[in-house]
Amino acid sequence: HPCTPSWYISLSAQNGVNPDWEKKVIEYFKEKLKENNAPKWVPSLNEVPLHYLKPNSFVKFRCMIQDMFDPEFYMGVYETVNQNTKAHVLHFGKYRDVAECGPQQELDLNSPRNTTLERQTFYCVPVPGESTLFLNFPFNAYVNANQARVSPSTSYTPSRHKRSYEDDDDMDLQPNKQKDQHAGARQAGSVGGLQWCGEPKRLETEASTGQQLNSLNFSSPFDLNFPLPGEKGPACLVKVYEDWDCFKVNDILELYGILSVDPVLSILNNDERDASALLDPMECTDTAEEQRVHSPPASLVPRIHVILAQKLQHINPLLPACLNKEESKTCKFVSSFMSELSPVRAELLGFLTHALLGDSLAAEYLILHLISTVYTRRDVLPLGKFTVNLSGCPRNSTFTEHLYRIIQHLVPASFRLQMTIENMNHLKFIPHKDYTANRLVSGLLQLPSNTSLVIDETLLEQGQLDTPGVHNVTALSNLITWQKVDYDFSYHQMEFPCNINVLITSEGRSLLPADCQIHLQPQLIPPNMEEYMNSLLSAVLPSVLNKFRIYLTLLRFLEYSISDEITKAVEDDFVEMRKNDPQSITADDLHQLLVVARCLSLSAGQTTLSRERWLRAKQLESLRRTRLQQQKCVNGNEL
Repeated sequence: HPCTPSWYISLSAQNGVNPDWEKKVIEYFKEKLKENNAPKWVPSLNEVPLHYLKPNSFVKFRCMIQDMFDPEFYMGVYETVNQNTKAHVLHFGKYRDVAECGPQQELDLNSPRNTTLERQTFYCVPVPGESTLFLNFPFNAYVNANQARVSPSTSYTPSRHKRSYEDDDDMDLQPNKQKDQHAGARQAGSVGGLQWCGEPKRLETEASTGQQLNSLNFSSPFDLNFPLPGEKGPACLVKVYEDWDCFKVNDILELYGILSVDPVLSILNNDERDASALLDPMECTDTAEEQRVHSPPASLVPRIHVILAQKLQHINPLLPACLNKEESKTCKFVSSFMSELSPVRAELLGFLTHALLGDSLAAEYLILHLISTVYTRRDVLPLGKFTVNLSGCPRNSTFTEHLYRIIQHLVPASFRLQMTIENMNHLKFIPHKDYTANRLVSGLLQLPSNTSLVIDETLLEQGQLDTPGVHNVTALSNLITWQKVDYDFSYHQMEFPCNINVLITSEGRSLLPADCQIHLQPQLIPPNMEEYMNSLLSAVLPSVLNKFRIYLTLLRFLEYSISDEITKAVEDDFVEMRKNDPQSITADDLHQLLVVARCLSLSAGQTTLSRERWLRAKQLESLRRTRLQQQKCVNGNEL
């Protein structure tokens, strides 16, 4: 079929080895993906179960780079010899894990025309915390990929595909007939660090001294290394052939490439006796654990050979993928939405006011929090972050849980951290390097940019934090204050900048640092919190909910500036406030006022600060401080 990579790549390769064919392949698929119905014919690994996809089909995958493995060598070009006619044929090894030899063909390992090339391997996982609520609506372009499902392949069908891959203890997914054929006809050999099986005639193109062929014991569930607990979806080994220096750990990518789930990889990995016969102990320097992690069965961790890769600004399917492009469609979309921004903000404010039990001031600050972002860094200081501590939340109530559900409906990716003594002492927050397996072991704080992290401190009871617990609290504090996570590489710490929106819910003042504390003043206490929140969600039309989602994502990417005139007015205002009451405002207070003014302006669709918005920001801050002071007087202690 002209829409499949195998068709086009085979066609390109039929004319002999031509260095231009790769460019033609990439251009071909770029043009195809520009067509309006592209999502319909490209199935997504995020939505379509692996067993519904044909091997070597063209797929896409929305993912986060969890780890980067060492570059690997592969046979870019290899030569085969027909045993009967002695004819020599050149083949391409790109976009493959296993090189095919035709009937009566043998690989000529000594051919001077063989070429070894390099490619990079990323270990990619589904976007941590991605909300499935965004995928439940027919508008979603990603969901449209489900139309591209195919029937399970007759040549490669998992025998028990209804079970999840994570729970499947038996990784042998080969039909019995295939397994018997391979077992009866396979002949192993090894020359110069390259492995192949005699029948069927396939040569593994990995030239990394048999890494794929080591005996691996997968009797226990394989750890897919997801950062967050309870995550579902496939992890993939992503093979990148060009421009891999453009990507880094924690980047969000949308990949288009060729799916490789060749059964021979799983057979070679699982067959201890045959694999050990293939390996030369003098050549194999990798540990068994490293081989286990870097070469899992393709049925569990499929390979994607990337043809096109795009780094995503965001994962909101309601918006254009890249908001910075000056394309006519993007500009038209943005300008159209901005023209109706005012009523959307008013409706969102009302919606969040109801969610916060009638507190409109807290709802204002929640909007400002949700659209805040780190827009630049000055030395080590992240500018634009706005961590909010929502204190006054009812203790031993389901309020915080249901408030998080509301947030899940509004943002593309989020996670609720239940801050209990047990969780703080036992959960792994910081990613660390496992040198035995040569991989980065994920932690809760390995999150992509623009994730909403809700820390529920109302669950915190009296107890003792042990050493890991203290380290976890420190990690959270560093994340909030500096927007960075220090990954543990045993011999040193490596700093990874991040851009995470942190909302802390607590009864009194949080133990963690926050840019802003707003004390909740409920105007009503529902007798049944679950019914109240459910009725609130059901009362909002899906079309209105979609506008809220566009609003909260789009405003984070708007450019913002302050004119010289307004800068001078703000400076004069600050001097005047200090003159009237030196204790009333500090330089830090001014910085927070500017952040509030920035978010307030953007929330109204204004990309520059006006005098009106500056006065409104001062008013909001005055109301917030007065409320905190009143609560302090009532309780007789600091909140």
